[in-house]
Amino acid sequence: MQHITATELAQWLNDSSRNPPVLLDVREPWEHQTCHIPGVQLMPMQTVPTSFHDLEPDDVIVCICHHGGRSMQVANFLERQGYTQTINLTGGVHAWAQQVDPAMPTY
Repeated sequence: MQHITATELAQWLNDSSRNPPVLLDVREPWEHQTCHIPGVQLMPMQTVPTSFHDLEPDDVIVCICHHGGRSMQVANFLERQGYTQTINLTGGVHAWAQQVDPAMPTY
């Protein structure tokens, strides 16, 4: 599994010459409603074992949670299932709010 910072992810998303990754938000729906990075796909962590087949194994998948712990677990799980391009957002949406979008609500 790879890791990416919020700033690096923002640069990637703003670079039209690069294919965007799948942004997989593994938080709970109430957390997603509070704040989220635009374009994320919500798949709460507890649903991943039954829903991960909705993801393409060859896609680059950036796993996102509040601080990076749950998303790291999901990225590890996906790797064990054969998803070879998983990336964990270090610091999660909290880091995104601090480093990229200070107007984003935090919790």
